[in-house]
Amino acid sequence: MVVGSVQEAIDNGLAQDEKGVHATRNTAQIPTLIDTIEKNKFDAAMGGARRDEEKARAKERFFSHRDDFGQWDPKNQRPELWNLFNGKKKFGEHFRVFPISNWTEMDIWQYIKKEKIALPSLYFSHEREVIRRGNTILANSPFITLKPNEKVTKEIVRFRTIGDLTITGAVESEASTLDHIIAEVAAARETERGNRADDQRSEAAMEERKKEGYF
Repeated sequence: MVVGSVQEAIDNGLAQDEKGVHATRNTAQIPTLIDTIEKNKFDAAMGGARRDEEKARAKERFFSHRDDFGQWDPKNQRPELWNLFNGKKKFGEHFRVFPISNWTEMDIWQYIKKEKIALPSLYFSHEREVIRRGNTILANSPFITLKPNEKVTKEIVRFRTIGDLTITGAVESEASTLDHIIAEVAAARETERGNRADDQRSEAAMEERKKEGYF
């Protein structure tokens, strides 16, 4: 059986469709990803993760080894001295390759400006219905279950990172142009993943997902 989407993974019992106020489909991405890599016999899968995003990603290498179950062992990462990468692997293993691992959020935005890359409007400030949950501002949607004390308000926000609707936090912002965003990032004291609800489930939330095969 080949899993082609998160919904198929849930329908086939390979992943759990979480319920309740903290529900997320992030973990359901894992069997979909691993199944695709195994089906196509990929030696490497490239991603855009950066070390400054989150503490578990700071442990990654440019060539991040995964075992034959698609799992990551943060204590068994290969040294990369002088940017020399070890690409040796056994049958069934693969690598996750992060070519912009050493880039910062500022590097990303300056590159976008230099290359005049078009972006979705979600990255720029706009009025939106939101819910404040602790330190996280979540977009209101049919997939969000409100707590008894929560209410929907309209606020001017933007998204520094875009992921699953149920866990990706917005930030209060008036930044409506690239120059405004670059100035905002220069003054920021928190990474763009700082208000991701899924990363706040526990101190090791991201690391545990990555050990299971999450990108």
